[in-house]
Amino acid sequence: MFKVVRGWIDRHLSDEEAILFAAILAVFFIVILTMGTILAPLLTGIVLAYVMQGVIKTLARYQIPNGIAVPLTFVMFLGGFIGFLVFIVPRVWRQMRALFQDIPNMIARSQTLMNELPDDFPGFLFRPQVNAWVEMLSTESGPIGQWILSFSLSQLPVLVSIIVYMLLVPILVFFLLKDKDEILRWCLSFLPRERPLMNRIGAEMNIQMENYVRGKFVEFLMIGVTSYVFFILFGLQYAALLAFLVGLSVIVPYLGLIAVTVPVVVIAYMQFGWSPEFIYIVLGYGVIQSIDGLVVVPLLFSDAVNLHPIAIILAVLIFGSWWGIWGVFFAIPLATLVKAIITAWPSGRRSEVT
Repeated sequence: MFKVVRGWIDRHLSDEEAILFAAILAVFFIVILTMGTILAPLLTGIVLAYVMQGVIKTLARYQIPNGIAVPLTFVMFLGGFIGFLVFIVPRVWRQMRALFQDIPNMIARSQTLMNELPDDFPGFLFRPQVNAWVEMLSTESGPIGQWILSFSLSQLPVLVSIIVYMLLVPILVFFLLKDKDEILRWCLSFLPRERPLMNRIGAEMNIQMENYVRGKFVEFLMIGVTSYVFFILFGLQYAALLAFLVGLSVIVPYLGLIAVTVPVVVIAYMQFGWSPEFIYIVLGYGVIQSIDGLVVVPLLFSDAVNLHPIAIILAVLIFGSWWGIWGVFFAIPLATLVKAIITAWPSGRRSEVT
């Protein structure tokens, strides 16, 4: 037994750089796990700076100096950030509150619609079965009302967090764009000068992160705006809220699609019932999701993020349970990091073969 363990250690933990890198990763994961909420504005700034870095590189191709490209990019970001806070966030917030206040009425309408189901689908649904569903819905409506009340009482901390983000995030983005090279040099100064393993993994992760963060940002805008226009054209209630949720659903592959499809279908059915408008909305929403999965995602991400769907779902579940929304957002990059480490990790057996 001792020889087996010793042999495994010699093969996988004999490289000093590998041990140092493992220690750095362990410290990083512990810091994020214990201080993720405190560091949330910084993480938000880093993500947005990653997105804006693509604009700076585009301006550099047109021979625009960095001293001009950085302020110009920041002004563009600040305009978009203020527009998001002024026009989108209040509308989504108002519609979310209106939806929660309308839930008791929606429950009553759903009971009426459910009572009509046996007449609309004779031979498929029977009156005793529908009555059982209506009774179950009536039983669960009480806890739902209590949850709505508790949600309304918990809005104050959310508003405080939004104010903090409004103040800190733009400042962090500006300095991350302006002093990117100095910050990177300072961080790398703590590492050994000769670090081939870290450089190899870092280069691969930089490509993955650029592709993922910018691609998800563009996908969020495209799918969210398209869904909003589509919902508005058909007069669907809570169009801004639903479109915002559809945009956010692209962050969580597979699971996000399932989670957002339910409220879209339910609200459409509550508003239109079993009608041609309901069919058109469901079909149009399905077309939008199909275009996203079959056209937008392949164009934006290509083969850069090459992970099996099971690995993606496990990454979302594991990192989401550890770090909440940030774990969900970075689940694919973190899973890619794990894959890159496993691939690049020094192995005595691999070296013997080569």
